[in-house]
Amino acid sequence: MAVPTLDSAALRADFPGLFTRDGAPWHYLDSGASAQKPRAVIAACARAMGEDYATVHRGVYSRSAEMTLAFEAARRRVASFMGGQEGEIVFTRGATEAINLVAQTWGRANLKAGDRVLLSVLEHHSNIVPWQLLRDQVGIVIDVCPLTPDGRIDLDAAEAMLTPAHRLVALAHVSNVLGSVLDVPRAVALARAVGAKVLIDGCQAVPRLPVDVAALGCDFYAWSSHKLYGPTGIGVLWGRAELLDAMPPWQGGGSMIDRVTFAATTYAPAPMRFEAGTPAIVEAIGLAAAIAYVEAIGIPAIHAHEARLVALLRDELRAMNAITLFGPEDSAGIVSFALDGVHPHDLGTILDEENVAIRAGHHCAQPLMDHLGVPATARASFGLYNDESDIAALLKGIARTRRIFG
Repeated sequence: MAVPTLDSAALRADFPGLFTRDGAPWHYLDSGASAQKPRAVIAACARAMGEDYATVHRGVYSRSAEMTLAFEAARRRVASFMGGQEGEIVFTRGATEAINLVAQTWGRANLKAGDRVLLSVLEHHSNIVPWQLLRDQVGIVIDVCPLTPDGRIDLDAAEAMLTPAHRLVALAHVSNVLGSVLDVPRAVALARAVGAKVLIDGCQAVPRLPVDVAALGCDFYAWSSHKLYGPTGIGVLWGRAELLDAMPPWQGGGSMIDRVTFAATTYAPAPMRFEAGTPAIVEAIGLAAAIAYVEAIGIPAIHAHEARLVALLRDELRAMNAITLFGPEDSAGIVSFALDGVHPHDLGTILDEENVAIRAGHHCAQPLMDHLGVPATARASFGLYNDESDIAALLKGIARTRRIFG
């Protein structure tokens, strides 16, 4: 079936953040860090914070009941979007908190000294540091899977490394630096062969690829709303129901309890057990609006659109003898590169003068920078609103930077 093409010019009008204060186009190429928000999401958040606002789960008055229904409908929408069940969706502050939650609940309950966790060279710090903290707490061992020459997680190497001592494999679905896509079903099959569980960091995948956790076969899947054109401050942990049911609480407080006495406390079932305190009500409703917006366009169409832009940009950059490209040719929505003799921060500063926004730095992936042999890269990451005009503006800015630096 043919995938429809996107009219990015028309879609851009939905995103007020894509223009400067004087109305000029802002060439935003940093969606990998955080995507711009469509008017539908902004309006949903404004309504939820304004005329619809009330707290959830506790109020007996009608508006609280209505807001509770909307909040839990957002949970169902998230579950449907990623092929899970409502009771398997835990709302967190973001993917970072989701991974920490798994480390400090499932990890503390199930891992002991000498147990091994397999990560990869390209992981974001949010999928490294929580496991190091757990290592310092209980004595687990962290192994690091290498990459293929074109920047993919080397699953052949992973197969050779995995042993029955490995209790967890935690990998990125899409690299936030290289855009390389993990073959998740194969990674899951390798982990299952040694009895290990699998956590997937889906932050860069969810905005770009169809994600069906049932088909992927993993045990945990974490992602953040703000990369899917939704608000900040809310993320998602999907976990298999039987695993969540067996996990101890993450934090203590209101909402996550059954009954409290000074002698003892009993806890609510999952997912409420992991959502202590007043939740991110407005943000959950904004996330549901973002999913509705994206689903109306279609993830396959977004992926095809971004793949075309990636191929075009890589071809243009490859033609410049002063550019080093990183990552595979079929990277998902992300192009990282270096300009000879120019630090990425300097390039980013000059591009900003041209109304072009890229990311420059180590991208919270310092072990990967060490592997690449660079202190930082420049990264252009696409969203559904980008088109050839953004690439042209980027290339113009690179040409100006080359002239400035001789």
